[in-house]
Amino acid sequence: MNTARIFGRIGRRLPVRLPPARRLLHQHDVHSHPVLRSPTSTPFQRQDRRPRPPGSNAIHNVPTIRTISFYRVLPNLAVKLVRIPAMLGGAVVGGLAYLQYQATQAGNYAADVLRRGGDWASDTAGGLFGGAKDIAEQTRTGWERTKDELGIATWWRQHSQSDGVPSGEGGESGGPGGEPSKQSRAKAAVAAGTGAALEFAQPEDDDRSGEEAARDDQMMVLTKKMIEIRSMLQMIGKSDTLLLPSIVVIGFQSSGKSSVLEAIVGHEFLPKGSNMITRRPIELTLVNTPNATAEYGEFPALGVGKITDFSQIQKTLTDLNLAVPASECVSDSPIQLSIYSRNVPDLSLIDLPGYILINSEGQPPELSQKIDDLCEKYIQSPNVILAISDAPSDLANSAALRACMRVDPRGERTIGVVTKMDLVEPSRGASILRNRDYPLRLGYVGVVSRVPQQSGGIFSRSSGNFTDSVTNNEAAYFSAHSAEFGKSSELAVGIRTLRTKLMRVLEQTMASSLQSTSDAVQQELEEATYEFKVQYNDRPLSAESYLAESLDAFKHSFKEFAESFGRAKVRELLKGELDQRVLDLLAQRYWNKPVSDLAPSLPEPDPLSALPKAGLDSVYWQRKLDASTSSLTKLGIGRLATTVVANALQSEVDRLIAESSFASHPFAQQAITAASTGILNERFLGTSDQVENCIKPYKYEIEVNDSEWANGRQEITSVLSHELKACEAAVKSVENAFGGKRKLQDVMSYIDRIRKGEVVLEGNGVGGAGGFSAALLAKGREALFLRDRATILRMRIAALKSSQCAHPASKYACPEIFLDVVANKLTATAVLFLNVELLSEFYYNFPRELDRRLGRGLAKTDVERFAREDRKVRGHLDAIRRKELLEKVLGKMKTLNLLEESERREGHRETAVGEGKVPRAGNARKRSWTIV
Repeated sequence: MNTARIFGRIGRRLPVRLPPARRLLHQHDVHSHPVLRSPTSTPFQRQDRRPRPPGSNAIHNVPTIRTISFYRVLPNLAVKLVRIPAMLGGAVVGGLAYLQYQATQAGNYAADVLRRGGDWASDTAGGLFGGAKDIAEQTRTGWERTKDELGIATWWRQHSQSDGVPSGEGGESGGPGGEPSKQSRAKAAVAAGTGAALEFAQPEDDDRSGEEAARDDQMMVLTKKMIEIRSMLQMIGKSDTLLLPSIVVIGFQSSGKSSVLEAIVGHEFLPKGSNMITRRPIELTLVNTPNATAEYGEFPALGVGKITDFSQIQKTLTDLNLAVPASECVSDSPIQLSIYSRNVPDLSLIDLPGYILINSEGQPPELSQKIDDLCEKYIQSPNVILAISDAPSDLANSAALRACMRVDPRGERTIGVVTKMDLVEPSRGASILRNRDYPLRLGYVGVVSRVPQQSGGIFSRSSGNFTDSVTNNEAAYFSAHSAEFGKSSELAVGIRTLRTKLMRVLEQTMASSLQSTSDAVQQELEEATYEFKVQYNDRPLSAESYLAESLDAFKHSFKEFAESFGRAKVRELLKGELDQRVLDLLAQRYWNKPVSDLAPSLPEPDPLSALPKAGLDSVYWQRKLDASTSSLTKLGIGRLATTVVANALQSEVDRLIAESSFASHPFAQQAITAASTGILNERFLGTSDQVENCIKPYKYEIEVNDSEWANGRQEITSVLSHELKACEAAVKSVENAFGGKRKLQDVMSYIDRIRKGEVVLEGNGVGGAGGFSAALLAKGREALFLRDRATILRMRIAALKSSQCAHPASKYACPEIFLDVVANKLTATAVLFLNVELLSEFYYNFPRELDRRLGRGLAKTDVERFAREDRKVRGHLDAIRRKELLEKVLGKMKTLNLLEESERREGHRETAVGEGKVPRAGNARKRSWTIV
């Protein structure tokens, strides 16, 4: 028998066997649904079936069946995909159709497995239901493939569209007695059971035409673009005229707001707690990322980057909300959160604190009014209002609907969401959704939006996607009450339906506000352009260019400093420091001591007046000079010299910072200071050791020639002269503090007489003496010390200028010159190594360290933070940024306006169909967005 004859017989016989199963799929009366049928009825039993005649049996037409069976055409396919899977699938799935709604967990798991498709590796606990799903899925796949290969899709569609039983050859059952074959009944059972299970699990059946689907896809693109524009407008400013609408979610605290939002997002991420947790508005932006593999959230204002752990997002939101003081409880400062996922629609939502009826203990009495005022602020036009109410409560008591009636009395921008639909009678829930008692232009959507709370077992919340779990839970409930919530009821139910409605309404609302917002942006752009021209002369500036200019200018100043700060400057610094050390040694070992008390002074065995007579054989003066020289050479010149130069370099760097544009940038100051300090600290120990090693010879023997002596004589004379002037200035300062020279002379004369023993003083003048107070006596002692020091300095300057100090042989009589020569030798030797070990390294590495810390080493956010530290630069950058954002937003809006205009023109076109004309799909789509 050829293939044509086989196909011919199949076409004649198969249609008469399958109508009973197909009618069961499309029948919506009480007998069609397995949950509502009486237990005694057979799922696939016809009500008008006649009893079999005596002697008949179910396989009396086996020869005919075998002649046209699939076994002759596709033997392996018939055995694997039809016969055994059909029988087992019909038995198991048909039995599952009898489960009551009370077994919600089982229904959730079965629907979830069916949706994910073909998971043969289910765990042991879900083995029973996984096996049933595999059989049903294999049967359906085999049946579809067989239909495609045998070309029977046409007659199947014709059969599915007929309400009655087609008459044909062989009668209704294809054989005598009118009984369907077992194979046909098995297929019908599988189809009926699968259809019942998937009727609400697949609420978004795509029955759109190709043109409608394309236009809806374009709608999604438009929504995404407008949400991008809204985010950019938020960055520009807080003006209400520069914001596109959002969807504002309001409702009582226990009405299920959080559950609805989490079901839309697909994750538990909102703050939860026994007390009032949501205290600030949460501006939630959902961004669909179809090509992304990971879901994550971002807090733009915090700058913490991507957060893939939604429990961490929940913790952050909780912390930000609880940061509001308990005395205030609510704040109008919003929290901005963006969530990127391939599983979320493009939406802009604002979650507000829930209304309350009674204040809890510790809450301020004005809390309820604060929440009302906050919600009133956000639900103003043009925002869309998502009014959440729970089904068990009377809508007349819904605070959300009452608030909506005040700002949207005609209900044109309010979507009602009724939660907890499973807690009321189906008839009552359906009555609420029919939009009759409190009509809204956008209607109501009924949701369950929660997952059973069981923890453990195969029906635990952790199994599967969160949104899928919610959807399956809803599907189990709504499918159990198809008479009230089926497709024929035309009621909007389910989270998926709500998501689609929100997308369409938000797109329409944004589109209607696009022109007015575009005009406002145009006006703002003109003002920003004028401001930029007048205040900043159209001078372009960026954070990167400003940093580069500032860094180049600073390095140029540093180069000029490095050219001037060389060996001569280092020698001057180090010699000046050693000169002070020489003066300290002279004062300690040769000159007068401070007058510590008013006791008579003891006579000196070798007074300073005898120093000019000191010769080479004067042991006392020799030991004094040797001890002074040893103190100077063993002072730690290496550490001292390195410290002096390093401090000088750091001081110069600080001066350059203060004179540069970095003066108003604390961040840059810290970076520059850290760069210089790091280099100096790194070189400090090595330079100190090198200097200390090179001056070791001077610690044991020092030779002085005539030229060194003459140079030292001239330098120390100049040093003592400066010291004399300092003493005289100090005396003048004390005289001014006394109120005159005469009074100071009286006090000094009184102290001289005491020290000479001419006056006996009791108690050391602690309480005053001679008619002078203790303070005047202290000042007198200070003036007396300065007078004696000035006298000694004049005497020593005269001695150094005398002929006695003209030769190195007089070093014991002229110790000042010898110590100055030693200081010169130490300075000259130390400068050589300081220049090589410290200065050269610092001048080479410092600019490169600046580049590393402030140049290429900075992240973009750090560069932006640096530039905005300066108030003038921040204003300049803000003006440029505002102008650029406005230009970008205006360009995007013009593009969207062109698209909307194109859509409007397409909507007005009509396509001829037959003798009349019908609107194109674009026009139908527009109408569907208006009345959702």
